Amino acid sequence: MSIDYTDEEGVRRIQVSGRLDIPGAAAIDVPLTALAASQPMRVILDLEAVEFLSSIGIRLVVSNAKAQRQRGGKLVVRVGDNTQVRDTLVSTGIDQVIPVCDTLEAARAAVLA
Repeated sequence: MSIDYTDEEGVRRIQVSGRLDIPGAAAIDVPLTALAASQPMRVILDLEAVEFLSSIGIRLVVSNAKAQRQRGGKLVVRVGDNTQVRDTLVSTGIDQVIPVCDTLEAARAAVLA
């Protein structure tokens, strides 16, 4: 698992790569929370490079989105061309509570809306 971020025009883009399973979620839990939920901000969580998304990984995404919402910020997910991650988020209904976008432009528009 790896995690990286950039800040641009009031939006933080957090890019995660690797397997978001039990070991992967454990590896990025604290860094992701520090980057995504420690202060109110607009966050794009980019999962395009995630190879596998398990239920524990989904829980991590949801808890960070909830924490951001409670602080007055917003988190959206970008999946890019990653149909496996998109299908997982859609089949679990996460896309009904957290915006899931294919493109960076759509993610930016959703997080700023």
